[in-house]
Amino acid sequence: MIRFVSTSGTAPPVGLAEAIGQALAPDGGLYLPEPLVPFSSAEVNALRGRPLVEVGQCVLTHLLRGCIHEALLEAIVREALDFPIPLVRVSERIFALELFHGPTLAFKDVGARFLARLLAAVAAPASEPLTVLVATSGDTGGAVAHAVHGVEGTRVVVLYPLGQVSPVQERQFTTVGGNVLAVAVRGTFDDCQRLVKDAFADTGLRQRVRLTSANSINVGRLLPQVFYYFHGWGQLPDDSEPIVSVPSGNFGNLTAGLIAKRLGLPITRFVAATNANDVVPAYLRTGRYEPRPSERTISSAMDVGTPGNFARMMVLYDDDLERLRRDVAGHAQTDADTRACITRVWQETGYVLDPHSAVAYLGLEAEMAHRADAVGMLLVTAHPAKFADVVQPLIGDTVQVPDRLAALVARNPEYEIIAPSLDSLIPVLVEPR
Repeated sequence: MIRFVSTSGTAPPVGLAEAIGQALAPDGGLYLPEPLVPFSSAEVNALRGRPLVEVGQCVLTHLLRGCIHEALLEAIVREALDFPIPLVRVSERIFALELFHGPTLAFKDVGARFLARLLAAVAAPASEPLTVLVATSGDTGGAVAHAVHGVEGTRVVVLYPLGQVSPVQERQFTTVGGNVLAVAVRGTFDDCQRLVKDAFADTGLRQRVRLTSANSINVGRLLPQVFYYFHGWGQLPDDSEPIVSVPSGNFGNLTAGLIAKRLGLPITRFVAATNANDVVPAYLRTGRYEPRPSERTISSAMDVGTPGNFARMMVLYDDDLERLRRDVAGHAQTDADTRACITRVWQETGYVLDPHSAVAYLGLEAEMAHRADAVGMLLVTAHPAKFADVVQPLIGDTVQVPDRLAALVARNPEYEIIAPSLDSLIPVLVEPR
């Protein structure tokens, strides 16, 4: 049976319900499933071309074996994945895995919708409401708010940096209402993420409020991201062992990809693609991990100076930098380069990238430059309409806005504002609005 172990190494292993219910281990570490047993090559090849839900079911059944009944898991996967994840050919050798076709037009819908249903299915019932505390730099907040909205016995508190997410992103979690409360923090995303960890570390608060998280610190949100790497690979030309570029901020998405590779997915190399917040590419280059305050960029969801999933990456590679370097290359981009990429790709191919995916595209090009026969796949994490104010002037055309996104513009956001301190957050959590 799979157990979940802490990256800090001192907390005892736990089962699935406890891992997703606690989110953060008692020793402050993040949970990872153990052991990670690879598929056989025949099992991997059998996934090629299969429907999305079947791939998700197969990969998650393997990852969670012994933790959850297969019929229940199939029902959760089928309900959560009621939207497509197509692979689109952008150029002769570059493919885009479009992860933005869910309700909030961002890749976070995959993990958030799965986690919400998993919590409802396996978390221990209690008379006290379950508070899902989540920090967002843009897309996570909307995905979690919509995934958990209306779920009985659950409420969501979304922390976000005041004035540092796009207006469309903000409306996706400040206009939901009901059991969703938006809280603007006077600070950065790193402050919001720190507040989540501080809340989980406060034993007195945990006795008063039943807390879990829907950030990628929660392994229940991380695991469903693993299968879409298999799904994307399965749509590539036969015998492809692609280079995969991942737009990265908190590094949950890349961590999921590294788990997929550990399970036997034939990926040549990953690209950790970042904006100016290049803590991980700098580590890969210098061997020094030096978190710092985040910088604001046009790819705002990646504005993270202290990547929360770095600890998981290190555990997966036994803190062996050289092993990590063999599997992961780091590339960082400026806003000017990102803008130029959006324009160029549109002019050359007609494909519209959002700023985050443009960062990934540039990283992929750089890594493929010396591999004439390489196939590349980038993860497209958000619909360009969510960043129309950046994208439209660069392509000289209008980005078609899906109806569900256009409807948000007419709604007035509602949120509370707090200082970036646990003392300011506790009343919000203890005294539900």
